[in-house]
Amino acid sequence: MEPLLNDQIASQVKEAFTQLNQPVEVLFFGRKDDCEFCDQTEQLIEEVVQLSEKLHLSSYDLESDGETASKFNVDKTPGLVITARDGDQLIDFGVRYAGVPSGHEFSSLIQDIILVSGRDSRLSQQTRDILANLEKPVSLQVFVTPTCPYCPQAVILAHQMAMESPMVQAEMVEAMEFPELSSKYGVSGVPQTTINQGAANVVGAVPEHNLVAEILRSINANK
Repeated sequence: MEPLLNDQIASQVKEAFTQLNQPVEVLFFGRKDDCEFCDQTEQLIEEVVQLSEKLHLSSYDLESDGETASKFNVDKTPGLVITARDGDQLIDFGVRYAGVPSGHEFSSLIQDIILVSGRDSRLSQQTRDILANLEKPVSLQVFVTPTCPYCPQAVILAHQMAMESPMVQAEMVEAMEFPELSSKYGVSGVPQTTINQGAANVVGAVPEHNLVAEILRSINANK
């Protein structure tokens, strides 16, 4: 099997992983049938985790390992969850991927691994304070395409919010792999961040205070 990462990219990623602090476990969810990109995604993650001894991979089948999938709220394949490993425990920060993180989204994957390893969202104190007071769950789904250069910024921001608050779960969704979901939320341009299953949509890569404002607005609108 031909490697997906060439020597130059593997070397760059290995250098980036010198920033890794604490162990990270990547959970891969696939399925045997009707999953065009599962094998490619699993191979990609296998090659990535081999680049640092602080990284580990666990692979699951969405159907036969349904209990684990449900525990981590995974319902799409290929699916990824980036968790922090603390001894025998996994800490779920709500960082999710639905679809292969290829093209520009490969950089999101690498940055997310570094963020989770550092156990720090790197958000502003103001944003941290607002997220600390959330009383209702928030779902962020960031629709992307591999060729979109602005999408990683939106994906990372959503994942930073998830890291900061246990009330937030954030999922990158590869728009072309999940066309029915993209159509449901009216995705016509990427990145689009859909908040709480369509309560609000943010189009484009926006600063963190803009996304926080939309999160609060969508929550307040549903009171």
